[in-house]
Amino acid sequence: METLASPLLWTAFALSVFVALAIDFMGLNNKQQQTVSFKSAAIWSLVWFSLALAFGGLLWWETSSALGSVIANEKAAEYFTGYLVEKSLAVDNVFVFLMIFSYFALPIHLQRRVLLYGILGAIILRAVMIFVGGWLLTEFHWLMYVFGAFLILMGFKMWQGADEDANLADNKLLNWLKSHIPLSKNYDGEKFFTWENGKRVATPLFLVLVFVELSDVIFAVDSIPAIFAITSDPFIVLTSNIYAILGLRAMYFMLAGVADKFSLLNYGLAIVLVFIGTKMLLLDVFKIPALVSLAVIVSVLAVTMWLSLRKAKKEAIK
Repeated sequence: METLASPLLWTAFALSVFVALAIDFMGLNNKQQQTVSFKSAAIWSLVWFSLALAFGGLLWWETSSALGSVIANEKAAEYFTGYLVEKSLAVDNVFVFLMIFSYFALPIHLQRRVLLYGILGAIILRAVMIFVGGWLLTEFHWLMYVFGAFLILMGFKMWQGADEDANLADNKLLNWLKSHIPLSKNYDGEKFFTWENGKRVATPLFLVLVFVELSDVIFAVDSIPAIFAITSDPFIVLTSNIYAILGLRAMYFMLAGVADKFSLLNYGLAIVLVFIGTKMLLLDVFKIPALVSLAVIVSVLAVTMWLSLRKAKKEAIK
């Protein structure tokens, strides 16, 4: 696996992620703030976006100094396209979190903690999957076609299920956990396990964490191959993924109250997955420039969001 990243870029990335997570943990331990307002979530979303934007600028500057502006422009376009793809797919993840938290009636102050644990798990998982995936694609180039076909299939499946409401009641994993693990019906603060009648049992918070981490795995299977279609540089794949994930918790609280207004977004995400999968299949025949990919993805998501808001407005008038 080859990367154009310099020691400066690796250091800046590692330090910024460490500081960001430390800030998140300090905010989590602030007992005075048990809920997250839309305004606070929007401000923090802007902070995380600014951090990603600043790193993109550093990536361009460092690459331009070492290899020239042409390559720097290409790498910066790959980074921002990967970031946008991961961020847009994360919106679908938010809808899944809403379903999970609603089903388990998870209190808001516990949602903050579970989401932070979910982000930590996602960062570790993505790092492992990206480096393994990068090695596999280097050793077995034909896997690129497998990933491309997989993304197209996922795109069609997402389109077909865009209007379906997921239901955890019939979930096989949930039913298996209920039948194999002693469970309490009640929360016990922030504990994942507690004692009832002399027996150690799992609280509903443990089940919530299991499903949050599982959703991270499922969405990683979609998003990581999608970004490898944009760039083969594992550093750009990793950084664009991680910076998008850092803002996931703030994005959840910002979108939680307005998620129903983006009912058509899954159709846009389905088109994006099919487009990226097609790009992977054509990689050895015709390479679609990163800027073109960025323009296509932005256009599809913008149109889908506009149509969603228009639909929500019409339904509100009726």
